[in-house]
Amino acid sequence: LRDFLLVYNRMTELCFRHCVCNLNYRLLTGREESCLDSCAARLVRANHRLMGAYVGLMPALLQRRAAEHGAPAGPPGL
Repeated sequence: LRDFLLVYNRMTELCFRHCVCNLNYRLLTGREESCLDSCAARLVRANHRLMGAYVGLMPALLQRRAAEHGAPAGPPGL
């Protein structure tokens, strides 16, 4: 949950800084809404790609770690 909130907060901050340029009005302009929608969509797609890559690599990393912990230690003095 903590990681999700960190990603969400970072995404919100990035998109707000990029898209909202006028704080004189209570509501967003159409242009700001459109920008925020596309910004959030891009970041969500990027996050999905990263998580997909992570899920794909994780079994290999776990196998390598298990092999390293099961292998005997190297020669003394190294």
